[in-house]
Amino acid sequence: MFHIDINPVAFSIGMIEVRWYGVMVVLAIISIIAISIIEARRQGVREDYIYGVAVWAIIGGVLGSRIIHVIDKWDYYIQNPLQILNFEGLGVYGAVIGIVVAIVVYSLVKKLSIWQLGDIISPGALVGMAIGRVGCLINGCCYGIPAAPPWAVIYSHAACYAPQGVPLHFTQLYHIIWNLAGFGVLWALRGRLKPQGSLMLLYLAIYAAGDLIIRFVREGDVFLFGMQQAQLVGIIILVITVPWLIFRIWRYRNKVLVSEASGDVNEEDQNQEG
Repeated sequence: MFHIDINPVAFSIGMIEVRWYGVMVVLAIISIIAISIIEARRQGVREDYIYGVAVWAIIGGVLGSRIIHVIDKWDYYIQNPLQILNFEGLGVYGAVIGIVVAIVVYSLVKKLSIWQLGDIISPGALVGMAIGRVGCLINGCCYGIPAAPPWAVIYSHAACYAPQGVPLHFTQLYHIIWNLAGFGVLWALRGRLKPQGSLMLLYLAIYAAGDLIIRFVREGDVFLFGMQQAQLVGIIILVITVPWLIFRIWRYRNKVLVSEASGDVNEEDQNQEG
């Protein structure tokens, strides 16, 4: 079994404690921007657009994650409304939704292709999520249900959020492995999966599928139908993205076949499929 006895507080500045979770979030943002810039260069997209959308995405991600967390823990916050302004609790799905909304808004304002920008950011987003889960691992949050497989984790530091001395499913590690594997898939499909936007839809589907499965062994409050709120959100995302992705790929390929048959192939126009 794995034993973790790391202080979740990385360092303190006066009365302010900086936790490893916060450090990892910063590293996650940097990694997303760096990987997105690499992909933007490959596609011939200006780097300043990546920096611009990053600002919008950070704001949208933080606000979205906080809103989802408050909804998830509404029974607590209705009794402690002032704690809504405290950003200790964040919901990952809220961050995903907030970032997607930010990309859409920024693309509309700058008159850019939403699909292209989404494809550029998606691979790095999975790396950022994996890094963020390292913060969860040290923090002891997002922990699993009690279990005793050989890879179970036991927390022993008093400042962590997980139950101490109890073998738990190593859900943080499950998330890290799944996200990195998803990144590998997306990175391999860059430039190959058509039309534009397919990579972004696949990213959403990959993340939703992994989160849905992992949460069966992750501690959490039942929200509806015996499932956690995030699992229901994941199902909704899968119901939307998977058929949409399949339909767009099918329509794109049919148009390519028709164009090839007629001798009028314009891949750039076809790649802008909505």
